[in-house]
Amino acid sequence: MSAHLIRLTRLGTVLSAAALLGACAAPQPYDYSAYKSARPKSILVLPPLNDTSDVNATASVLAQTTLPLAESGYYVIPVTLMAEAFRQNGLSTAGEIHEVSPNKLREVFGADAALYIKVTRYGATYTLLDSAAVVSANARLVDLQTGAVLWTGAASASSAEQNQRQNSSLLVLLVTAVVKQIVNEVTDASHPVAGIASQRLLGAGRPNGLLYGPRSPKYGTD
Repeated sequence: MSAHLIRLTRLGTVLSAAALLGACAAPQPYDYSAYKSARPKSILVLPPLNDTSDVNATASVLAQTTLPLAESGYYVIPVTLMAEAFRQNGLSTAGEIHEVSPNKLREVFGADAALYIKVTRYGATYTLLDSAAVVSANARLVDLQTGAVLWTGAASASSAEQNQRQNSSLLVLLVTAVVKQIVNEVTDASHPVAGIASQRLLGAGRPNGLLYGPRSPKYGTD
């Protein structure tokens, strides 16, 4: 076998291996069979579990879940009604509320499904030359009639996505980082970022995301 042929053979092997790795890395299509069978019309959003050290995480993410769900075509049980019902039953923490059985949630609220959210990152991260607010969360949609999980997903967002630093000098970067750190410490800089993360997590029509609900003109097209 000539040296040229050997090189071509090795190149083919490398390309085949790369293609195989690429195929393995590609996200697998979500199995929507249970979701399409249940086709929930109304959703109860439970207070998110907070797996971070920032006490604002639960309220901030919860406040920004109704809009993307409504835009996706679902009726969402009002957050104030949900909170008051649990308060009257002596449940005040997200951990306690997540332990309530699906049947009980359906009995009290009459919703078709419940959304269980966990916030895994919320708050500012600092480096020498930058500061960014980061929010990450995952969720699962549960059929309140059967207790079956209809869908799971995760999403993240960061204020650093909007940063433009290509032509900045070192001095400008340092000053900008200090200013950002001060702003992040005196304001909840993660709140608007949580809105972006919530939209990515709960907006229908995204790859492996929620299906469109019955109030959407795109219902049944996904």
